[in-house]
Amino acid sequence: MAFRFELFIAQRYLKAKRRQAAISVITAISIAGVAAGVMALVIAIAINNGFRTTLQKNLLGATAHVTVTERIAGAGISDWRELSKKLAALPGTIEASPALYEKVFVNAGPSSSGAIIKGLDLTSPRLQKDLVPFIKQGSLDNLRQTESDLPQLLIGSKLAESLGLQVGNYLQVINPMGELTPFGPRPSYHRLRIAGIVETGFYDVDANFTFMNLPELQKMMSLGDVVNAVEIKIADIEAAPAFAEIAQKAAGTKYIATNWMEQNRQLLGALKMERIVSLITIGLIQLVAALNIFITLIMMVMEKQRDIAILLSMGTRTDQIRRIFIYQGLLIGVMGSAIGLALGYGISFVADHYRLIELSEEIYSIPYVPFQPNPLDALWITAFALAVSLVATLYPANSATKVAPAESLRYE
Repeated sequence: MAFRFELFIAQRYLKAKRRQAAISVITAISIAGVAAGVMALVIAIAINNGFRTTLQKNLLGATAHVTVTERIAGAGISDWRELSKKLAALPGTIEASPALYEKVFVNAGPSSSGAIIKGLDLTSPRLQKDLVPFIKQGSLDNLRQTESDLPQLLIGSKLAESLGLQVGNYLQVINPMGELTPFGPRPSYHRLRIAGIVETGFYDVDANFTFMNLPELQKMMSLGDVVNAVEIKIADIEAAPAFAEIAQKAAGTKYIATNWMEQNRQLLGALKMERIVSLITIGLIQLVAALNIFITLIMMVMEKQRDIAILLSMGTRTDQIRRIFIYQGLLIGVMGSAIGLALGYGISFVADHYRLIELSEEIYSIPYVPFQPNPLDALWITAFALAVSLVATLYPANSATKVAPAESLRYE
């Protein structure tokens, strides 16, 4: 019952009369300040989550969670079958598969570019999940086929676009270290057919990578039955650093295990720092809103001294007076938070759905700003806004309890 009384008075005080227009304006500004801070936090966190999730999804769709390579580059990993079996037996492993990476030049008529060819084990069941969804033209099955003994490959969409290539076209692959002659290495030239076009959404992969059947690539590069990496997919990608240490011990000292977080630490570090800076910077908006609440309540206490004196004279306790103004500040925080959450999540949904903010793929690796707000973020953002609002009410609420009824009502 006391709660209803105090809340009722707090609500009445928020509805300022005409002669208290200044207080009404400042109250509206306070609500707008809280709403702006909450909205900005929701949008900033949504952008950060969107970048991390999108880049992580696109990147891990074409790369491994943990990669085992030679510690010192040599002739390659010749015992890759035994090593793959050993790594596949580790707890938490989904699959361990071989891969062969080779740097080449690709030439199509007047256009040429550097590229990386990745040899794939086409017997791997994970390819149906990790690569096939990204093939926008052609088919993975085409890699198993040959046209008059002509090898085929999948090519990244941006690389294909820059070279003017489509499915069924031919290109020339130049291996700079192709053949060893008495006068040194001589480039080797190979004609291949485009079996499909891959679009992962991650610019570096789409602009630089091509994919071939592993035995075909080994043959084309005049290599034996060797690879230069064993790639591991694990169940918990966040546990990749710990798993890499286990894989390192299992592989032995000849090899070194690295994880996707380590390989992309600059990108992930930049996203983490951006999140921290956003929280600090946007948190200042909440402090400005708290200052507005502070000023509003101070002015309210000064304006309502007669009312406070009457309430005290009628038997209202000082702790009830204190709670009236605390509730008033919290009501401002609640209204501002509700408006801010609605605007923040609404803007995030519209901006992500319609891809309103475009980006340069060459710089950001994705074509637009992704917004992915987490519903659980609303809890701590609201809690933070209400906590700041609560702190702002403490001094004005305490000042209200010090009003002397006799002094305030002397000339009434």
